[in-house]
Amino acid sequence: MKDVSKHIYQEQLNTIIDYIHNHLDSKIDIKHLAELSHFSPFHFHRITRALLGEPIGAYITRTRLETAAKMLRYSKHSIEEIAYNVGFETPSSLSKAFKNHFGISPSEHRIKKQSLIKKTNSMTTKLNIKTPKILDLEDQMCLYYSMQGDYQKLDYPMAWQKLWGEIKAQKLFTKGIQMLGLPHDDPNVTDPNKTRYDACLVIHKQAKPNGDVGVKALKGGKFAMFLYQGSYKHFADVYNHMFNDWLLQTDYELRDAPVRERYISNPERVAEEKLKTEFYIPIK
Repeated sequence: MKDVSKHIYQEQLNTIIDYIHNHLDSKIDIKHLAELSHFSPFHFHRITRALLGEPIGAYITRTRLETAAKMLRYSKHSIEEIAYNVGFETPSSLSKAFKNHFGISPSEHRIKKQSLIKKTNSMTTKLNIKTPKILDLEDQMCLYYSMQGDYQKLDYPMAWQKLWGEIKAQKLFTKGIQMLGLPHDDPNVTDPNKTRYDACLVIHKQAKPNGDVGVKALKGGKFAMFLYQGSYKHFADVYNHMFNDWLLQTDYELRDAPVRERYISNPERVAEEKLKTEFYIPIK
């Protein structure tokens, strides 16, 4: 079953890879690729990154630059012609991207005809993350506050203060209130200024929406829950681990539902390296 699931993912990936390679000379719309792939819109970017080993946008750029490198080496097309053939609007934009990627200009590469190796500056983060538990969650009601912008710059304390203020105002306090985050977008692909995030408090009493604080149901279902201890700044590495190292090695498939983050620790009272967070991946 595991191999069947991975085989299906690979077939869907091949569809968009073929499209990319056949349309390098034109603008490639990521939304169109998502439609072609039939991957869940919630998980398109993370699945493709898991299968490709890099974000889809980075794959497209790398493919364009590597194709340009081959054309420079084996064809007599001008740099201008090559730039247009691989989807760059101007020769200067190709030259800048080429040098940034390979550390050498297109004209130097044409003269030297040397093999190119991309410059890398990678660092592997050692994660303190447990083997996931498979859970069936019931529907939950929550108060939520939506934000948009760079995940690194959002005013999270303001959002939680606003939500807890509503708990107090509507007398909703009970045991078992959970702090959840719903990151709707992948910052490796979506413009950081347009990434969306919902701060949520799971509640156990009837609540009313008030201005920019809303009320909604979080749908239950089957989830893989990962417990991670460490800094919030390594969340991108946690997601890579869950999708790359776990999901594609299991029999599970993703459901059309957003990932959830549950914040167990108070960052004002707990050391950064000891913060505990639960990640919930919707599966079937």
